[in-house]
Amino acid sequence: MTLASARFAGPALALFLGLAAAGCTAIPDRQGYVMDPVLVSAIQPGIDNQQSVQATLGRPTFTGQFTERDWYYVSRQTRQLAFNNPKPVDQTVLHVRFDEAGNVASVEQSGLDQVVGIDPMNAETPTLGRKRGFFRELFGNIGQVGAGGMNAPTSNRD
Repeated sequence: MTLASARFAGPALALFLGLAAAGCTAIPDRQGYVMDPVLVSAIQPGIDNQQSVQATLGRPTFTGQFTERDWYYVSRQTRQLAFNNPKPVDQTVLHVRFDEAGNVASVEQSGLDQVVGIDPMNAETPTLGRKRGFFRELFGNIGQVGAGGMNAPTSNRD
């Protein structure tokens, strides 16, 4: 190895390792509402109404499916390493419920402990009942439908 090539090998190796390490850093991401604990604690049941909640917290992330009296503010933090799927680090759901008059009835907060992971990649859906093969499903009903036979009563329309 010559002196000139040895002089460039060290910085080139350091640059390569630096770029490789940069690809493995965690990428944080925040989605949804940015929770401010001071503003959230300012919402008091029986004191605030829909207008004051909207002035304090802003518009909700979404409202209830069956009634407009449930407001939800959803905040989620994730981290992603290189080409992997993002993993949730923190999630907060603030549920503000209003009564018929539009006043705050309750304020509830839940976190990541109530999040359930769902794996939609299973090859089959579990069902109750017997396991039957394709041909059994296809031909298993022969002779079962209308099992009364030749002597079964029929309706006579005269």
